[in-house]
Amino acid sequence: MYVRSIYATGDPATLDGVAEALRTEGRELLSAQPGYRGMGLFVDREVGKLLVGSWWEDEASRQASFESLGKRRDELISPFARTLAIDNWEAPVARRAEDLGPGAGFRLVRMDVEPGDIDLLVQTFRDTSLPKAQQVPGMSGISLLVDRERGRAAVGSLYTDREALAASRGAVAAIRGETTEKARVITRSLEEFEVVLATAVPHA
Repeated sequence: MYVRSIYATGDPATLDGVAEALRTEGRELLSAQPGYRGMGLFVDREVGKLLVGSWWEDEASRQASFESLGKRRDELISPFARTLAIDNWEAPVARRAEDLGPGAGFRLVRMDVEPGDIDLLVQTFRDTSLPKAQQVPGMSGISLLVDRERGRAAVGSLYTDREALAASRGAVAAIRGETTEKARVITRSLEEFEVVLATAVPHA
């Protein structure tokens, strides 16, 4: 699986309108693209942050959708976005949730990792971190994303509600600490969001 993430910051007052446009028209446009496997839409209304993740069967589908939808995507996001970062990822480990919507919570952890240690991170996450994380109450899905060329990784985890997200912080911090030590990674940032939409398209 492959992922494209769009991270935008801007005026909180304009965030809800853009999030609604992405939830409706944006999702419709993505779902019409070959190879589309799902979408996540997350917001921080207080600070003014928007994160969109789209999931694809292969790199070719991800790239084709980027080229096909670029103009309309920019039009949908531009009323809010003052800064915009678009990244491409491989998803070597993904335990994705059933559809979630408002009220659910999302945590994103970004990490730096030497390119030569990415396979070590993937193995450590799959064998050690994932089984422990799935025992955390309220966790509904978790994925590891990697960028092998740039030496970056990210972990996204979904929770059934914001209370479960908050209650998980201590347990997840312990798991994260063990993972970073074993896999030789550095945590670059940790953010939490409200879920607007998180949906996966089941394989036929």
